[in-house]
Amino acid sequence: MEGGPRVEYGRNEVSTMNISTGLTPIFIGFGGGSGSGKTTLVAAIYERLGKDQSATLSLDRYYRDLSHLNLDNRAQVNFDHPDALDTDLLAQQMRQLKAGQAVEMPTYSFTTHTRLPDTQTLFPNAIVLVEGILLLALDTIRPLLDLKVFIDTPADIRFIRRLMRDINQRGRTLDSVIQQYRATTRPMHFAWVEPSKVFADVVVSGEEDIETLTTLLLQHIENLVNPRLM
Repeated sequence: MEGGPRVEYGRNEVSTMNISTGLTPIFIGFGGGSGSGKTTLVAAIYERLGKDQSATLSLDRYYRDLSHLNLDNRAQVNFDHPDALDTDLLAQQMRQLKAGQAVEMPTYSFTTHTRLPDTQTLFPNAIVLVEGILLLALDTIRPLLDLKVFIDTPADIRFIRRLMRDINQRGRTLDSVIQQYRATTRPMHFAWVEPSKVFADVVVSGEEDIETLTTLLLQHIENLVNPRLM
């Protein structure tokens, strides 16, 4: 595996961290291909940290609103390219969180490719877990991350996971998922996602046991937190 330091997997338990919410939030970024396991890993870390000292932020919320286009034209947009994302809004809200301000995260519909009127309030907890396919490829976002993690998962596993998710959760058809994967997802992975691995501070395998990865990354987070408590 190239593009990031090799990490050692350990099963040592990490003590529960008691982090003051008065500290500037620590941003942990998770990147990797579609279906690599980012969301599952972030959910496991969030569960271990607890809602009182952590929060999650998904790049999927920040796709640009396409309500000005008809349905046919919306379907032609390359959603696997950084230009499909409202990175200015994401960067602005991350800076607000760092400043101790709550933000209203947008809500995006993958069925209609539009931004919905409802928002969700996110408070600046001590640790903010940010995840997204293109996250580490975004020049304006990387400097805001205190720790950058890349989940490296084989292409066949990623495709199967994406196929099941898009059909079961996003109302897509088999043909549409395959067509999009061949037309944009696969080429954009090689153009943007895979190269972004070089920016990672930690590279982990998406095939590794989730508990092992969770414990490993909690150790990295604790190493970031401890100096701020001194």
